[in-house]
Amino acid sequence: MSTADGSKNTDRCRVLTIRDLSVEIRRGDRVVRPVSGVSLALDRGETLGIVGETGSGKSMTGLAIMGMLPAGGRVTAGSIDLDGRELVGLPAAQYRAIRGNDVAMVFQDSMTALNPTKRIGEQVAEPVRLHRGASKREARARAEEMLALVGLPRPAERLDDFPHQLSGGMRQRVMIAMALVCEPRLVIADEPTTALDVTIQAEILDLLGDLRSRLGMSMILVTHDMGVIARHADRVGVMYAGRVAETGPTPVLFGRTRHRYTQALLSSIPSLTQDRREELFSIPGAPPDLTVVQAGCPFAPRCAAATDRCREEPPPPAVEADGHVYACWHPADGPAARGRARLVVPAPAVTEPRLRVVDLRREYPAGSTGLFGGRRTVKAVSGVSFEVAAGETFGLVGESGCGKSSLGRMLVALDRPTSGEVIFDGEPVTRMSARALGSRRTQLQMMFQDSNASLDPRMRIGTILREPLAIQGVGTRAQRTARARELLRDVGLPGSVLERYPYELSGGQRQRVGLARALALDPKVLVADEPVSALDVSVRSQVLNLMRRIQLERGLSSVVISHDLAVVRYLADRVGVMYLGKLVETGTTEEVYGSAAHPYTAGLLAAIPDADPEAPRALAAARVRGELPSPIDPPSGCRFRTRCALATESCAQKEPPLTLVTGTHHVACHHPLRREEPRS
Repeated sequence: MSTADGSKNTDRCRVLTIRDLSVEIRRGDRVVRPVSGVSLALDRGETLGIVGETGSGKSMTGLAIMGMLPAGGRVTAGSIDLDGRELVGLPAAQYRAIRGNDVAMVFQDSMTALNPTKRIGEQVAEPVRLHRGASKREARARAEEMLALVGLPRPAERLDDFPHQLSGGMRQRVMIAMALVCEPRLVIADEPTTALDVTIQAEILDLLGDLRSRLGMSMILVTHDMGVIARHADRVGVMYAGRVAETGPTPVLFGRTRHRYTQALLSSIPSLTQDRREELFSIPGAPPDLTVVQAGCPFAPRCAAATDRCREEPPPPAVEADGHVYACWHPADGPAARGRARLVVPAPAVTEPRLRVVDLRREYPAGSTGLFGGRRTVKAVSGVSFEVAAGETFGLVGESGCGKSSLGRMLVALDRPTSGEVIFDGEPVTRMSARALGSRRTQLQMMFQDSNASLDPRMRIGTILREPLAIQGVGTRAQRTARARELLRDVGLPGSVLERYPYELSGGQRQRVGLARALALDPKVLVADEPVSALDVSVRSQVLNLMRRIQLERGLSSVVISHDLAVVRYLADRVGVMYLGKLVETGTTEEVYGSAAHPYTAGLLAAIPDADPEAPRALAAARVRGELPSPIDPPSGCRFRTRCALATESCAQKEPPLTLVTGTHHVACHHPLRREEPRS
């Protein structure tokens, strides 16, 4: 028999039971209700995935379990039962004895979660000394054992490192070691891989799954990524506006989706099989204000199937025999069928390249090797060449630290190359004087990754949009204001936004403003650096559709920089794969994604989590393993050889050039997965 929390009624193996949990946070005269009547359950050895948009209550549910609600926060109703012990109302001293010992948390941002003033060994050993009474020597030995268990290279040496000396993937492994050092019964992993590259993400999630099995613990995996849930969760809880919309076994929920919100989330995900001639599905509107009590179904204002009943009366949970529970008056019958509005994609015209990059290099000083040592340099970009035609979108993909953003800044003349050329409409931008560059810069614009940091918080949106026009002396103030309104209309925002400050807008709205500002001077080239990486899946699809439509309407030449291969596949006509400052593979989107020739490209594709639990898993051998080498001292020969399963002695001796595979497809590899087809 199934219960209303979506699990089987097997109390003998139950680790966690949450019943009708409600949380409120008082902020001045406002009361936010981030969790409202949540019921969930978790069995021993099981992974429960909690998924939803930002503000849905996922993380706040985890913090309530940990007894770590923010200032002004309290549990107002409900129960949290951990292995037979009620946690709601537990005195602080007793909660401290449980936290880190019986239940632990892996936080999203390891850089801020780790103490920058303490060595790694001290931080991993601290829970053992606190909860188990271990001596300093015993705790240090246990810390070394845990660092080895989570796959940190040379764990004995890392004990005395500080957090800033480790890469992002290594820091996340340290966070996992800290959480598991006392072997808790329950681990809550809150967006544990959001800030990591797809290759490191796959390793960390596989590690968590392996440790869960080996240590016999249960896990709550909090994420906004449906692909991660499909691959790594046994059961799923979909949250919206602080409530559980739907929960059930992973294959059942994905295959027989009932709640309209779950269906919309799954439809919003860009996939590697997405038809580029169709717009992505996007959920209209935005999540509700959690300071206002919702009368009916909170998803009703955004739901195409909503009726008056949905807006007036909250739906009760409906329980199916296989543990599938949903709260919807008009349930769906499985995932939505694909098929969206068709885009008018013009046939590619044969034109001269609008942008040419020739043997571009950028090196940064990195100090000396010692008193008598030579100067060291970070080799960020090393001999990159490619072309972008008028109206074409070129995608750059690769892990963090491979030189994508450094290259992007040089394309729009925000940084000068050490050598090489950027040629725009036949003119070498890199050799222009500051004055000549000032007039040309209007044609080369950039859309930044972090819209919150790139918009001046002291300026209203109207001033931000008028500023580039004023600097270039375009029009009167009234004309500039009219142009700002036009730009807002083009990116789907009302004119009233002109009078707002950036902090008054959502993340998706700020990213639209960033795009509008980049388009203010009618540029010919737009460089978009990770334009949607910080956005929820529903907002991301809106922004991607907008970027694609504007690019097609204006005939823009675009360079899209991203570590998300599905995003690049949807936006780009051609793709370049970068590794440690070099292009290792280039070609059309169909050539690179359909028949990857470089082992690195194949590894990136294999690491992408598919939002289908029934999809065949990529072979573990195909994935990219290990850490990215330092760009200060890159490996000799092929730079990828230290992580490549196909590497031989020749790979260390000679750097492979870009060679033709077929059509416009080129690869730089001594042992390519595809070779040039013989000509008949």
